[in-house]
Amino acid sequence: MLIAEGLARNERIDLALACSLAAISGALNAAAFYAVGFFSANMTGNVSLFSDKAAEGNWLPALFFLTIVVVFIAGAAVSALMISAGRRRGNIGIYAYSIFSEAVLLAALAAADLWLLAEWRSTVLVLGLAFLMGLQNATVTRISDARVRTTHVSGMATDIGIEIGVAVDIARGRDTQTDAAHNMAKLRLHGATILSFLAGGVAGVLVYREIGAGLLFICSGALSLIATRAIFHVRKRSRQNGASGAGA
Repeated sequence: MLIAEGLARNERIDLALACSLAAISGALNAAAFYAVGFFSANMTGNVSLFSDKAAEGNWLPALFFLTIVVVFIAGAAVSALMISAGRRRGNIGIYAYSIFSEAVLLAALAAADLWLLAEWRSTVLVLGLAFLMGLQNATVTRISDARVRTTHVSGMATDIGIEIGVAVDIARGRDTQTDAAHNMAKLRLHGATILSFLAGGVAGVLVYREIGAGLLFICSGALSLIATRAIFHVRKRSRQNGASGAGA
């Protein structure tokens, strides 16, 4: 899931990546809203809230919503810098290391959610998750050539609408240029991603209601498992290539 890039990826790999990471993102985003009343990955809503508060002259809340957007962008920028540095060094496991970094930071955020004073808890939780959602979304966008997005559903909902329109034209014989199988593959991908985000959100709220920050530790563990499997695969491949080179 976290090794092949761009056109080297197939539908099965994209589906596995989209469903697993979208479920985790959905759980974190919904749990954060349940816990503190703010979304960590919905930048459209946060920009709109900034506009609303700024128009009313409520500058402190307005700056908070603007900060969420800036922190999300910062997370995406850190991911881009990390991936670009890894690719320059020929590190094919750099995407896995990016997700592993997210897992480590999420575990640290979970610890902070447990031990921080109440007046700091909501701010740190939302801003921390915004950074991590930006990091994750940028990583997934880069590895899939923007076919997969996992931290929000607006773009995917738009893509589903587009693909449904294309499918209708194909069925009516008015679009002979588009491959019907490719159209259905895109519908499956976007539909499965949204359903995974939805299911993760429901599960996230239910689990957070029972064990609080334990949800963040669970999500951190899931991300670690996904990343370490890819890292192990990359290292195994490197050892095999090294052995082949030595034998030659």
